[in-house]
Amino acid sequence: MSWIDIGRIDDVPLRGARLVKTRLGCIAIFRTAEAELFAASNACPHKGGPLSEGIVHGQSVTCPLHNWVFDLNTGEAQGADEGRITTYPVRLEAGRILLDARAVTERSAA
Repeated sequence: MSWIDIGRIDDVPLRGARLVKTRLGCIAIFRTAEAELFAASNACPHKGGPLSEGIVHGQSVTCPLHNWVFDLNTGEAQGADEGRITTYPVRLEAGRILLDARAVTERSAA
């Protein structure tokens, strides 16, 4: 697997997010209160709300438009809502955020 260095961990606030623009669209990089990192598509499948502007709580994010909650591990909507967001492999190495290069450059046929 090859990785793209997208910035420092300190560039993403605790319980916040930052955007990475790719050929496939915007990917949100989320940082939890415990400093865990997650990467997922920025658009809510419900009405396209910007998830990077949502509330990060635990390992979930709440859409700022209609309060849909998504698990950042699986991308699945929680509660009564149905749908999912795409998640991407991300890791932290020596304080740098690394995003899976292949995942953000190739669209899946599935």
